[in-house]
Amino acid sequence: MRILEVNRVDKKTFHFGLTGYPLAHSLSPALHDAALAATGLEGSYDLFPISPLPDGFDDLAALVNRVHTGQLDGLNVTIPHKQSVLQFVEECSPAVKRVGAANVIYRLNGHLVAENTDIPAFKEDLNTWLSDFTSEFLPPRRALVLGAGGAARSVVDALLSDTWKVVIAARNLQQAVDLCASLSPYYPTGGLDTTTLTAPALKKLEPPFLIVNTTPAGMWPDTDLSPWPDGLALPETSFVYDLVYNPAETALVKAARAVPIPALSGGGMLIGQAALAFTLWTGRPAPKQVMRRVFDQKAGLAEKPSSKRGSLL
Repeated sequence: MRILEVNRVDKKTFHFGLTGYPLAHSLSPALHDAALAATGLEGSYDLFPISPLPDGFDDLAALVNRVHTGQLDGLNVTIPHKQSVLQFVEECSPAVKRVGAANVIYRLNGHLVAENTDIPAFKEDLNTWLSDFTSEFLPPRRALVLGAGGAARSVVDALLSDTWKVVIAARNLQQAVDLCASLSPYYPTGGLDTTTLTAPALKKLEPPFLIVNTTPAGMWPDTDLSPWPDGLALPETSFVYDLVYNPAETALVKAARAVPIPALSGGGMLIGQAALAFTLWTGRPAPKQVMRRVFDQKAGLAEKPSSKRGSLL
Protein backbone atom coordinates (compact mmCIF):
# COMPACT_ATOMS: atom_id res chain seq x y z
CA MET A 1 0.00 0.00 0.00
CA ARG A 2 1.35 3.39 -0.93
CA ILE A 3 2.02 6.01 1.74
CA LEU A 4 -1.16 7.92 2.45
CA GLU A 5 -1.14 11.45 1.05
CA VAL A 6 -1.21 13.92 3.93
CA ASN A 7 -2.73 17.37 3.87
CA ARG A 8 -0.26 20.17 4.65
CA VAL A 9 -2.59 22.51 6.48
CA ASP A 10 -1.51 25.77 8.06
CA LYS A 11 -4.39 26.30 10.45
CA LYS A 12 -5.23 25.78 14.11
CA THR A 13 -8.96 25.04 14.11
CA PHE A 14 -10.49 21.94 12.54
CA HIS A 15 -13.98 20.51 12.24
CA PHE A 16 -14.38 16.79 11.64
CA GLY A 17 -17.26 14.35 11.76
CA LEU A 18 -18.50 10.79 11.41
CA THR A 19 -21.41 9.54 9.35
CA GLY A 20 -23.11 6.17 9.47
CA TYR A 21 -26.14 4.60 11.11
CA PRO A 22 -26.49 4.09 14.01
CA LEU A 23 -23.82 6.17 15.75
CA ALA A 24 -24.74 6.26 19.43
CA HIS A 25 -22.07 3.65 20.16
CA SER A 26 -19.20 5.65 18.65
CA LEU A 27 -16.13 6.58 20.68
CA SER A 28 -14.59 8.51 17.77
CA PRO A 29 -15.58 11.97 19.09
CA ALA A 30 -13.71 11.33 22.34
CA LEU A 31 -10.61 10.10 20.48
CA HIS A 32 -10.44 13.06 18.11
CA ASP A 33 -11.29 15.67 20.73
CA ALA A 34 -8.40 14.32 22.81
CA ALA A 35 -6.08 14.34 19.79
CA LEU A 36 -6.94 17.95 19.00
CA ALA A 37 -6.27 19.01 22.57
CA ALA A 38 -3.01 17.06 22.83
CA THR A 39 -1.63 18.67 19.67
CA GLY A 40 -2.60 22.20 20.70
CA LEU A 41 -5.36 22.48 18.11
CA GLU A 42 -8.96 23.60 18.47
CA GLY A 43 -12.13 22.35 16.87
CA SER A 44 -14.78 19.66 17.08
CA TYR A 45 -15.75 16.19 15.96
CA ASP A 46 -19.48 15.70 15.43
CA LEU A 47 -21.75 12.77 14.70
CA PHE A 48 -23.95 12.86 11.58
CA PRO A 49 -26.28 9.85 11.62
CA ILE A 50 -27.73 9.28 8.15
CA SER A 51 -30.13 6.51 7.21
CA PRO A 52 -29.08 3.85 4.70
CA LEU A 53 -29.57 4.67 1.05
CA PRO A 54 -31.82 5.27 -0.78
CA ASP A 55 -33.58 7.13 2.06
CA GLY A 56 -30.41 8.93 3.14
CA PHE A 57 -29.12 9.77 -0.35
CA ASP A 58 -29.73 13.53 -0.25
CA ASP A 59 -28.44 13.90 3.30
CA LEU A 60 -25.25 11.96 2.55
CA ALA A 61 -24.61 13.97 -0.61
CA ALA A 62 -25.09 17.22 1.30
CA LEU A 63 -22.78 16.14 4.12
CA VAL A 64 -19.96 15.12 1.79
CA ASN A 65 -20.37 18.46 0.01
CA ARG A 66 -19.60 20.18 3.33
CA VAL A 67 -16.12 18.67 3.09
CA HIS A 68 -15.82 19.92 -0.48
CA THR A 69 -16.78 23.46 0.53
CA GLY A 70 -14.53 23.52 3.59
CA GLN A 71 -17.24 23.52 6.25
CA LEU A 72 -15.77 20.21 7.39
CA ASP A 73 -12.06 19.45 7.25
CA GLY A 74 -12.57 15.70 7.24
CA LEU A 75 -15.23 13.04 7.46
CA ASN A 76 -15.10 9.48 8.78
CA VAL A 77 -17.51 6.98 7.25
CA THR A 78 -18.83 3.80 8.86
CA ILE A 79 -21.60 1.24 8.37
CA PRO A 80 -23.65 1.40 6.12
CA HIS A 81 -22.06 4.10 3.94
CA LYS A 82 -18.48 2.86 3.32
CA GLN A 83 -19.34 1.85 -0.24
CA SER A 84 -22.19 4.20 -1.12
CA VAL A 85 -20.20 7.32 -0.19
CA LEU A 86 -17.83 6.79 -3.14
CA GLN A 87 -20.34 8.16 -5.64
CA PHE A 88 -19.99 11.61 -4.08
CA VAL A 89 -16.20 12.02 -4.26
CA GLU A 90 -13.88 13.09 -7.09
CA GLU A 91 -10.94 10.78 -6.47
CA CYS A 92 -10.31 7.44 -4.79
CA SER A 93 -6.96 6.25 -3.47
CA PRO A 94 -5.53 3.03 -4.91
CA ALA A 95 -6.65 1.18 -1.78
CA VAL A 96 -10.22 2.44 -2.14
CA LYS A 97 -10.27 1.54 -5.85
CA ARG A 98 -9.12 -1.94 -4.92
CA VAL A 99 -11.61 -2.66 -2.13
CA GLY A 100 -14.49 -0.41 -3.17
CA ALA A 101 -14.92 1.01 0.34
CA ALA A 102 -13.70 4.09 2.21
CA ASN A 103 -13.74 5.26 5.80
CA VAL A 104 -12.15 8.71 5.31
CA ILE A 105 -13.12 11.67 3.13
CA TYR A 106 -10.94 14.78 2.88
CA ARG A 107 -9.73 17.53 0.55
CA LEU A 108 -6.35 17.08 -1.10
CA ASN A 109 -4.96 19.55 -3.64
CA GLY A 110 -8.44 20.98 -4.16
CA HIS A 111 -10.06 17.59 -4.80
CA LEU A 112 -12.44 15.55 -2.69
CA VAL A 113 -10.66 12.26 -1.97
CA ALA A 114 -11.78 8.95 -0.47
CA GLU A 115 -9.20 7.00 1.52
CA ASN A 116 -9.15 3.78 3.50
CA THR A 117 -7.25 3.80 6.79
CA ASP A 118 -9.00 0.63 7.99
CA ILE A 119 -6.67 -1.60 5.97
CA PRO A 120 -3.34 -0.53 7.52
CA ALA A 121 -4.93 -0.13 10.97
CA PHE A 122 -6.33 -3.66 10.98
CA LYS A 123 -3.13 -5.16 9.61
CA GLU A 124 -0.94 -3.46 12.21
CA ASP A 125 -3.21 -4.31 15.15
CA LEU A 126 -3.65 -7.94 14.08
CA ASN A 127 0.04 -8.56 13.45
CA THR A 128 1.08 -6.91 16.71
CA TRP A 129 -1.39 -9.06 18.65
CA LEU A 130 -0.55 -12.33 16.91
CA SER A 131 3.19 -11.77 17.35
CA ASP A 132 2.72 -12.22 21.10
CA PHE A 133 1.57 -15.79 20.44
CA THR A 134 3.25 -16.88 17.22
CA SER A 135 6.89 -15.89 17.74
CA GLU A 136 7.84 -19.54 18.29
CA PHE A 137 5.83 -21.21 15.53
CA LEU A 138 4.34 -20.59 12.10
CA PRO A 139 0.54 -20.89 12.21
CA PRO A 140 -1.49 -22.08 9.24
CA ARG A 141 -2.49 -18.84 7.54
CA ARG A 142 -6.14 -19.75 7.12
CA ALA A 143 -8.69 -17.05 7.97
CA LEU A 144 -12.47 -17.10 8.15
CA VAL A 145 -14.04 -13.66 7.70
CA LEU A 146 -17.61 -13.26 8.94
CA GLY A 147 -19.57 -10.78 6.83
CA ALA A 148 -19.13 -9.29 3.36
CA GLY A 149 -19.85 -5.58 3.77
CA GLY A 150 -17.57 -2.54 3.59
CA ALA A 151 -15.57 -3.51 6.67
CA ALA A 152 -15.06 -7.03 5.31
CA ARG A 153 -13.59 -5.62 2.10
CA SER A 154 -10.82 -3.90 4.05
CA VAL A 155 -10.12 -6.93 6.23
CA VAL A 156 -10.01 -9.39 3.33
CA ASP A 157 -7.67 -7.12 1.38
CA ALA A 158 -5.36 -6.77 4.37
CA LEU A 159 -5.25 -10.55 4.89
CA LEU A 160 -4.68 -11.39 1.24
CA SER A 161 -1.85 -8.88 1.03
CA ASP A 162 -0.20 -10.77 3.91
CA THR A 163 -0.62 -14.11 2.06
CA TRP A 164 -3.49 -15.48 4.15
CA LYS A 165 -5.94 -17.91 2.57
CA VAL A 166 -9.37 -16.44 3.23
CA VAL A 167 -12.91 -17.81 3.27
CA ILE A 168 -15.66 -15.16 3.36
CA ALA A 169 -18.79 -16.35 5.18
CA ALA A 170 -21.95 -14.27 4.75
CA ARG A 171 -25.64 -14.83 5.28
CA ASN A 172 -26.12 -13.30 1.84
CA LEU A 173 -23.86 -15.58 -0.20
CA GLN A 174 -24.13 -13.42 -3.30
CA GLN A 175 -22.60 -10.51 -1.41
CA ALA A 176 -19.62 -12.71 -0.53
CA VAL A 177 -19.33 -13.91 -4.13
CA ASP A 178 -19.36 -10.31 -5.38
CA LEU A 179 -16.63 -9.36 -2.91
CA CYS A 180 -14.55 -12.32 -4.00
CA ALA A 181 -14.98 -11.39 -7.67
CA SER A 182 -13.98 -7.76 -7.08
CA LEU A 183 -10.76 -8.60 -5.18
CA SER A 184 -9.62 -11.69 -7.09
CA PRO A 185 -8.06 -9.70 -9.99
CA TYR A 186 -5.69 -8.03 -7.53
CA TYR A 187 -4.66 -11.38 -6.02
CA PRO A 188 -4.44 -13.74 -9.01
CA THR A 189 -2.62 -16.48 -7.11
CA GLY A 190 -5.89 -17.40 -5.40
CA GLY A 191 -6.49 -18.09 -1.74
CA LEU A 192 -10.01 -16.64 -1.64
CA ASP A 193 -13.27 -18.56 -1.31
CA THR A 194 -16.84 -18.07 -0.05
CA THR A 195 -19.48 -19.90 1.97
CA THR A 196 -22.71 -19.19 3.80
CA LEU A 197 -22.63 -18.05 7.41
CA THR A 198 -24.48 -21.07 8.79
CA ALA A 199 -23.48 -23.88 11.12
CA PRO A 200 -23.71 -26.66 8.47
CA ALA A 201 -21.55 -24.71 6.02
CA LEU A 202 -18.89 -23.76 8.58
CA LYS A 203 -18.66 -27.34 9.87
CA LYS A 204 -17.43 -28.42 6.44
CA LEU A 205 -14.46 -26.03 6.49
CA GLU A 206 -10.95 -26.90 7.51
CA PRO A 207 -10.56 -25.25 10.96
CA PRO A 208 -9.32 -21.69 10.45
CA PHE A 209 -6.44 -20.33 12.48
CA LEU A 210 -8.05 -16.87 12.53
CA ILE A 211 -11.73 -15.88 12.72
CA VAL A 212 -12.52 -12.21 12.07
CA ASN A 213 -15.95 -10.72 12.67
CA THR A 214 -16.68 -7.75 10.39
CA THR A 215 -20.44 -7.65 11.04
CA PRO A 216 -22.09 -5.29 13.56
CA ALA A 217 -23.49 -8.23 15.54
CA GLY A 218 -22.82 -7.66 19.23
CA MET A 219 -22.41 -3.90 18.93
CA TRP A 220 -24.04 -1.76 21.59
CA PRO A 221 -26.95 -1.78 22.41
CA ASP A 222 -27.50 -5.32 21.07
CA THR A 223 -24.65 -6.70 23.13
CA ASP A 224 -26.14 -10.19 23.51
CA LEU A 225 -25.90 -10.92 19.78
CA SER A 226 -23.09 -12.92 18.19
CA PRO A 227 -22.28 -13.48 14.51
CA TRP A 228 -21.25 -17.06 15.27
CA PRO A 229 -24.03 -19.60 14.50
CA ASP A 230 -25.91 -20.98 17.49
CA GLY A 231 -25.03 -24.53 18.43
CA LEU A 232 -21.67 -24.49 16.66
CA ALA A 233 -18.59 -24.72 18.87
CA LEU A 234 -15.73 -22.34 18.18
CA PRO A 235 -12.63 -24.23 16.96
CA GLU A 236 -10.28 -24.84 19.88
CA THR A 237 -7.22 -24.01 17.78
CA SER A 238 -8.46 -20.67 16.46
CA PHE A 239 -7.86 -17.04 17.34
CA VAL A 240 -10.80 -14.60 17.26
CA TYR A 241 -10.61 -10.93 16.25
CA ASP A 242 -13.88 -8.96 16.53
CA LEU A 243 -13.95 -5.55 14.81
CA VAL A 244 -16.71 -4.45 17.19
CA TYR A 245 -15.16 -2.35 19.98
CA ASN A 246 -18.20 -1.22 21.98
CA PRO A 247 -18.54 -3.15 24.24
CA ALA A 248 -14.84 -3.85 24.64
CA GLU A 249 -15.72 -7.49 25.34
CA THR A 250 -18.38 -8.63 22.89
CA ALA A 251 -20.50 -11.76 23.10
CA LEU A 252 -18.20 -13.38 20.53
CA VAL A 253 -15.07 -12.43 22.46
CA LYS A 254 -16.58 -13.74 25.70
CA ALA A 255 -17.50 -17.03 24.02
CA ALA A 256 -13.97 -17.41 22.64
CA ARG A 257 -12.29 -16.70 25.97
CA ALA A 258 -14.60 -19.24 27.61
CA VAL A 259 -13.26 -22.03 25.35
CA PRO A 260 -10.55 -20.75 26.10
CA ILE A 261 -8.98 -19.35 22.94
CA PRO A 262 -7.29 -15.96 22.47
CA ALA A 263 -9.68 -13.20 21.41
CA LEU A 264 -9.43 -9.46 20.82
CA SER A 265 -11.98 -6.76 20.07
CA GLY A 266 -11.46 -3.88 17.67
CA GLY A 267 -10.23 -1.08 19.92
CA GLY A 268 -6.72 -1.16 18.48
CA MET A 269 -8.01 -0.95 14.93
CA LEU A 270 -10.30 1.93 15.88
CA ILE A 271 -7.40 3.88 17.35
CA GLY A 272 -5.13 3.07 14.41
CA GLN A 273 -7.55 4.19 11.72
CA ALA A 274 -8.44 7.31 13.72
CA ALA A 275 -4.77 8.25 14.13
CA LEU A 276 -4.13 7.89 10.40
CA ALA A 277 -7.23 9.96 9.59
CA PHE A 278 -6.18 12.68 12.03
CA THR A 279 -2.81 12.98 10.29
CA LEU A 280 -4.41 13.05 6.85
CA TRP A 281 -6.69 15.88 7.93
CA THR A 282 -4.28 18.01 9.94
CA GLY A 283 -0.80 17.18 8.65
CA ARG A 284 0.28 16.53 12.27
CA PRO A 285 1.39 13.28 13.85
CA ALA A 286 -1.45 11.79 15.88
CA PRO A 287 -0.96 11.29 19.65
CA LYS A 288 -1.79 7.57 19.63
CA GLN A 289 -0.93 7.00 23.28
CA VAL A 290 -3.35 9.75 24.31
CA MET A 291 -6.02 8.24 22.09
CA ARG A 292 -5.41 4.81 23.61
CA ARG A 293 -5.81 6.13 27.15
CA VAL A 294 -9.06 7.84 26.22
CA PHE A 295 -10.36 4.68 24.59
CA ASP A 296 -9.56 2.61 27.67
CA GLN A 297 -11.33 5.13 29.88
CA LYS A 298 -14.42 5.35 27.69
CA ALA A 299 -14.62 1.61 27.08
CA GLY A 300 -14.61 1.03 30.83
CA LEU A 301 -11.81 -1.52 30.72
CA ALA A 302 -8.57 -2.21 28.92
CA GLU A 303 -8.32 -5.20 26.63
CA LYS A 304 -8.01 -8.34 28.69
CA PRO A 305 -4.82 -10.21 27.81
CA SER A 306 -5.47 -13.74 26.61
CA SER A 307 -3.35 -16.49 28.12
CA LYS A 308 -0.92 -18.23 25.78
CA ARG A 309 -1.81 -21.80 24.98
CA GLY A 310 0.90 -24.37 25.64
CA SER A 311 -0.32 -26.56 22.76
CA LEU A 312 0.67 -23.85 20.32
CA LEU A 313 3.90 -22.59 21.83
